[in-house]
Amino acid sequence: MPLLRVHLDSDRVTARRVMDLHRAGKTHHESREAARAQAWRHGRTPVGEPIFVGVTNGRRHVQLLYDIEVDSDAQRSG
Repeated sequence: MPLLRVHLDSDRVTARRVMDLHRAGKTHHESREAARAQAWRHGRTPVGEPIFVGVTNGRRHVQLLYDIEVDSDAQRSG
């Protein structure tokens, strides 16, 4: 199954909280669900849980990065 890299806009406080949760072996549920929704908006069908891979280093625009496994055959039209 192919992976889709999802970039979610965030702020520095939230990004730090998500990173801290990840390091503690926990999940930030809101951003994980936002990553799944972003895959759907890209017309892809998520088949696995979004995996947090990090945050961007931007000074002004911070993004959360997730990889999500998507179905290779199913792509929504629209």
